[in-house]
Amino acid sequence: MTNAQTWTAYGRHHLQRATPLPEVERIAWGPSGTGPGDEILGNLAGLRVLDLGCGPGRHAAHLARAHGALVDAVDSSPTQIERARSRYPQMPGLTLVCADAVEHLRTAVPYDVIYALNAFPFIDPHRLLPALATAIKPGGRLYFTVLHTNSNGDGPSTAATPRPETLRLAGGGELTVQMWVLTPELWEDLLVQYELRVEAITTLDAREQGNHASYRLFQVRRPTRITSRPRTTRPPAAHAALGVGAILAGPHGLLLGRHRQGTTFELPGGSVEAGETLEEAVVRELAEETGLSARPADVRLLGTLLDHVNSVVRMTVAAVVTTWHGAPADQPGENVGDWRWWPLDGLPPGLFVCSAQILTAWRPGLPIDHPPAHFTPIADPPVTPSDRDGQQSTDPQGDD
Repeated sequence: MTNAQTWTAYGRHHLQRATPLPEVERIAWGPSGTGPGDEILGNLAGLRVLDLGCGPGRHAAHLARAHGALVDAVDSSPTQIERARSRYPQMPGLTLVCADAVEHLRTAVPYDVIYALNAFPFIDPHRLLPALATAIKPGGRLYFTVLHTNSNGDGPSTAATPRPETLRLAGGGELTVQMWVLTPELWEDLLVQYELRVEAITTLDAREQGNHASYRLFQVRRPTRITSRPRTTRPPAAHAALGVGAILAGPHGLLLGRHRQGTTFELPGGSVEAGETLEEAVVRELAEETGLSARPADVRLLGTLLDHVNSVVRMTVAAVVTTWHGAPADQPGENVGDWRWWPLDGLPPGLFVCSAQILTAWRPGLPIDHPPAHFTPIADPPVTPSDRDGQQSTDPQGDD
């Protein structure tokens, strides 16, 4: 909140001064124009690119204009976005968005490339990085710069906590912001924690005599293959474990929810209760977890998956729901929520093992790693062509 208010005041200051800014001809990653230019971004023609913390939008406009990128430029400051919109009212390939960066990342279709010029240190990394990890396509790239040493020579911290820094205004005056100024080793540990891989770190020092400002440029990639992990380190209770997992796939992608622990994504599903059929269990779990309604006749069973968790044999029945009604929403008392549609080429890392096994039984070509499981197909009545290739027909409101 402090930083959002500060950047709004910063943008208002420059609006009132009508501060002149030249057009950008190359991205200057470091202070005084130091560091590499656009070349580290590679060929951006036709790629979806996100400028995180775009300010007045000059760099985003440059990439859209000079490289043919399709750039979303996001900033939480309405005054900064006002500056950008007044300067680039209708530039092809450029979309200006006033939104909280993390909220935008959580709902956006995954990007090919995301970059941030000095915007990273203003957001809590434990809030930003989980959203980034799912907002980059598998194999996609992330570039960002962070403050390492300020102009007074104050160095980085080994703890992920913010500290106050001074933001000097053109024409005089100062504002105070909260920044996460961390060591490169800590930044890398945090990135790895959220399954992002650092490929290079470049030192960018100020050129002026007596100016101790130093930045670090990170080049990061999301691995091409999607990982899976157990939901917790605790094994299931030692009893017969029979569950169902439901695949809902439509024009907007595949339905997945996030466990309340915040690190695992999974399909709708759960344990089969006494006295109900497998199809009835799918319908019940779907309603309890997402609020969506379906009929047992709308459920097509794919087969069973058998694996072992310590000494417990676990059986999971994979199913495709061909028709449903309503829109997915968080349900009171449920452990899984934040339901959204994910494109098959942009699935999130950290899939729950059972969900990962179900998805590879349904689509063997999906690049998902998981513990082995034995899959036994279930004989099924004839299905329509759209069902045969794994796509379901839904009512007009089924995948909103």
